[in-house]
Amino acid sequence: MLAAALTPLVRSLAEKAGAVAYPRDRDVHTKAMPRWGGIAMYAAFMITLGLVYVFISFDRAHFPWDIHQLRQFAGLLIGASIVAAAGAIDDKYDLSPLWQTFALVAAGAILVYFDVRIDGMTNPFAHGFTLEPGRPHDTASWIGFPRWLSAILTILWVFLVIKTVDFMDGLDGLASGISAISGATLALMAAQAGQYEVSIIASALVGVCIGFLRHNYNPASIIMGTVGAQFLGFVLASIAIIGTFKLAAALSFALPVLALGVPIFDGLRVVLQRTIKRTPAYLPDRTSHLHHILLNRGMSQRQAVWVIYGIVTVLCASALILFKLTVH
Repeated sequence: MLAAALTPLVRSLAEKAGAVAYPRDRDVHTKAMPRWGGIAMYAAFMITLGLVYVFISFDRAHFPWDIHQLRQFAGLLIGASIVAAAGAIDDKYDLSPLWQTFALVAAGAILVYFDVRIDGMTNPFAHGFTLEPGRPHDTASWIGFPRWLSAILTILWVFLVIKTVDFMDGLDGLASGISAISGATLALMAAQAGQYEVSIIASALVGVCIGFLRHNYNPASIIMGTVGAQFLGFVLASIAIIGTFKLAAALSFALPVLALGVPIFDGLRVVLQRTIKRTPAYLPDRTSHLHHILLNRGMSQRQAVWVIYGIVTVLCASALILFKLTVH
């Protein structure tokens, strides 16, 4: 509700500030579109989680979050703020790829500092693929990573997910819809595993995506811009680290990769394709990505978006099935 209500205000702000995307050869839009839609999502997300924090502070009996969980919560919010600020500046002034990369790496480093990190994995050969609710992992089969490796893997994962979600923001409603489906999947898995703080954060993300879709579904009146796409990617990456990466065995890596499969696989395919052709990976075009391929085969924007929604739903359903079969 907050995202839906704030988006028209942000649209007016973007138009007055000149944060507007004018059509280019590679763009699908044929008219100027206000950016900064992601500011509405970011603001709604922060307000909602702020209210959650106030609520749990007065009801610790039912929400016994410990200091470690609150520290991770703070790290996620600070990192999201850095990414959103850098994205908003990029939407207005077109930051160079170097400065964008610096901002994303800095946000990943903030997560590491606040103990949101990929700190290890469960040995899949130790014993059964089971996990009791509320237990992050079985210490008897846990393989911990050195701190330096943990930090590198965390920053790389955050950068990968942010950029791949950013790559998918090419059609009206695409990135927000994909993020809503993936976020809902991560929320369900976290709740089943007893990771209720993760489920609350993921659910808030789903809410702001659905609220923003009210204005971003084709024909859109505003686009989320870099601020929105990178904010969504950062939060999804963080949720996966706090939640599903702590689950049992080899699935600790398989589950988030499946839940975020379409943007990840599409992004990796495009980077590989451009590397073979010796084309810079950061340069956008209108032929490489999955949504471009569907459009070039004659689909409308809405048809292409729903085809990709369907693929994402199938992958997320697969992740949920694997989760239900292995986590008890």
